[in-house]
Amino acid sequence: MKQAALAGIDARAALYEGIADQIWENPELSLKEFKSAALYCDTLRKLGFTVTEGLCGIKTAFCGSYGSGKPVIGILGEFDALSGLSQQAGSTIPDPVIPGGSGHGCGHNLLGAGSLAAAAAVKEYLEKSGAPGTVIYYGCPGEEGGAGKAYMAREGLWRQLDAALCWHPSDVNQTKTGTNNSCIQVLYKFSGESAHAAGDPYNGRSALDAVELMNVGVQFLREHMTDDCRIHYAITDAGGVSPNVVQAKASVLYMVRANRVADSVKLQARVDDIAKGAALMTGTTFERVFIDGTAELVPNFTIEKALYKNLCAIGVPEYSAEDWALAKALKDTYPGSGISGLDGARFDPEIRRQAVAATENGMRAINDFIPPLYSGTGFTPGSTDVGDVSWQTPASQIETVCWPAGVPGHSWQIVACGKSGLAHKGMLLAGKVLAATAIDLLTGPKLLAAARAEFQQRAAEGYVCPIEPDAVPIAL
Repeated sequence: MKQAALAGIDARAALYEGIADQIWENPELSLKEFKSAALYCDTLRKLGFTVTEGLCGIKTAFCGSYGSGKPVIGILGEFDALSGLSQQAGSTIPDPVIPGGSGHGCGHNLLGAGSLAAAAAVKEYLEKSGAPGTVIYYGCPGEEGGAGKAYMAREGLWRQLDAALCWHPSDVNQTKTGTNNSCIQVLYKFSGESAHAAGDPYNGRSALDAVELMNVGVQFLREHMTDDCRIHYAITDAGGVSPNVVQAKASVLYMVRANRVADSVKLQARVDDIAKGAALMTGTTFERVFIDGTAELVPNFTIEKALYKNLCAIGVPEYSAEDWALAKALKDTYPGSGISGLDGARFDPEIRRQAVAATENGMRAINDFIPPLYSGTGFTPGSTDVGDVSWQTPASQIETVCWPAGVPGHSWQIVACGKSGLAHKGMLLAGKVLAATAIDLLTGPKLLAAARAEFQQRAAEGYVCPIEPDAVPIAL
């Protein structure tokens, strides 16, 4: 029955590819994914899931559930795009559909559809086998900015799950492991008094001065924070373009990172104090707007091994001459190694040696292989709201090849590849691996118990939610 459920993914491949392509054609930014959410909810209902919309008070969050009782397995989907990455499908030169428009430069059009394929396959298994258990597909908005999963974690949503599975399009086939940075974003909107900069500057109170003084204060803070911390900023409103005006409005967006979310929360409080000091120095006021936050990942080696076993059993797809040609043409547009995204190659010399050989020293256009399993506590510097899920239930992820080797992240090349056969094949592979692993968890009490025991040990210190109690999701 497990194999029949996986075969069902191939039988409905056109449905999942069509959903991925439709979302690619209608790219929507974080927390504004109304068309995408409606498409998924409609499809889930047609597939026989019970759908709940507006999950945790987020307009574009939803879930579709099937089955009854335990175990309860969650499968996570995303569908938000990125601004400024509009690009014609299949083009090998920068060629926007809409100049300045949005595009799926992180492959989330594929991510949501692949996860849907997995959830539907698990539903089919439960339906035909009569086995106990529940599968829930989660539509998680705002991964690129908004941290939808973290807002859901604030409500304790993920604690109802026995395990959660996710995937991400990539240039490598691997199970994700290790941990990463936590992150908090806060916008500071300073207000002062406008005045003629030459005639009566003494009557002015410059909000732009406050922003600049805040930035200087944070520069001095850098000496007094631990090496694992990072602080980034962007001036989102400099007040205007006239130098002869004391600027009454100015805003700066800050991002605070640390390896551990508890440390990010502490560091964020120090940045807040610097904003207060800048306002005092300039006679201005400011509005503090909490944007989002994410926790670091808690790895689960038990589920990683199960995912890897199924990845190897299913194997990489066969790529057509057209797939290779597109990948080669796109790879020629950027420099760099084709194994930079392989976690194991970062941390394990033997895995790196094998990867270098398999990719012809990093020059192969498609990483058409599965590297050895690496499960460890290696650290990568990015942030993801899957981390917040992993603090409330055992959670693991995979990556599958959906674009050329070594492609830059969040790039026009990724968007160009988003409707290709290469992308579709990676998406369907991910759906099969997630479905197979979910079925193993549903039917393997020892596997699930081992995953839970590992989770309880790794997450024993407890979850520190980066989302503040009164914060609401904000679409920037």
